Amino acid sequence: MGRRTFSRESKLEAVKLVRDRGVAVAQACRDLEIAESVLRRWMRETEADPRHAFPGHGQVKPEQQEIGRLRREVAKLKAERDIPKKGRGLLRERCDKRFAFIAKHKGIWPLSWLCSALGVSRSGFHAWLTPKPSQRALDDERVGAMARTSFLASDRTYGARRVWHDVLADGVNCGLHKIERLMRQGAPRARPRRRGLPPDRGERASGVVPANILDRQFQAEAPNQKWVADFTYIWTAEGWLYVAVVIDLFSRRVVGWSMSATMAAQLVTDALVMAIWRRGRPRALLHHSDRGSQYSSEGFQRLMADHGVTCSMSRSGDVWDNAAMESFFSSLKTERLARKIYRTRDAAWAEVFDYIERFYNPTRRHSAIGYLSPVAFERLASSG
Repeated sequence: MGRRTFSRESKLEAVKLVRDRGVAVAQACRDLEIAESVLRRWMRETEADPRHAFPGHGQVKPEQQEIGRLRREVAKLKAERDIPKKGRGLLRERCDKRFAFIAKHKGIWPLSWLCSALGVSRSGFHAWLTPKPSQRALDDERVGAMARTSFLASDRTYGARRVWHDVLADGVNCGLHKIERLMRQGAPRARPRRRGLPPDRGERASGVVPANILDRQFQAEAPNQKWVADFTYIWTAEGWLYVAVVIDLFSRRVVGWSMSATMAAQLVTDALVMAIWRRGRPRALLHHSDRGSQYSSEGFQRLMADHGVTCSMSRSGDVWDNAAMESFFSSLKTERLARKIYRTRDAAWAEVFDYIERFYNPTRRHSAIGYLSPVAFERLASSG
């Protein structure tokens, strides 16, 4: 059973029952079912202060209120004396130092006292506690968002330098080191390239082999002067998918490609046919490839002769003679194909098509052409 509570009126009626009506204390206690000591205490409180007796739960008598008020005033006066002592010289300091003092001592004195003694406002202190971001922080947030957008748009393949050129193209003037810092803070990291020379698995041609006319001169002054070609292979659950590509060294643009389930001469022939069709039967063209049997086959050589294309081939086993082509395949596999398993050749075919036609040619920034995309580079060259 919980403790009984009595209202002020109930207590006064109990006291009147004894004093005004002459009921004995013991009898009144039995009738009211209270302890005799409780009733006598009520009687003493009523005699001491009939007007303010029993002020109610949580309330105090006027004299107690006055005592409490005086105590608070004394405490405030002591605080107003001690605060300047403890923060000696702060009144001559900048507001931020006074705010720091307040933050340190607000557990000792009330905040309003501290602010009043040091001549600052509470709203100013709260504003100091939650400062607005600096202009640099706002700029970092804006540029960092643009850098992340560029990084994600490249399928998480762009490093800081390519991201930087994307940000510059969007009209934001900033340095490369800022992009590097923001990318370190945001933790986006481009997929690392696989190092090491690729194996040369092409079959060697018999008889007379064309010379290496290109001789590692991977720059061209105009479109359709120098093309390089090669093919690679992608593993799928259905078996190998072979991909042949032709690149124009002027803009590093993929001008022809072909994919097949077999590594026959028709694979590289179809890629060259696409390139010739796309570029409008170019003249005075040099075509460079390795010495694989596909490129030295009679049908492929006849196709080049029919279109007046000069044939150049790498030296035996030297992949550096076709480094531009190897670089493209490295980018393809690192940026798109790595760590992926394709169930079908069609799935891999679609991935390669998307990379070449929707990303590499129109969008991907290439370091060899001033960090422009191949399409943008050719457009700029034709307009100039």
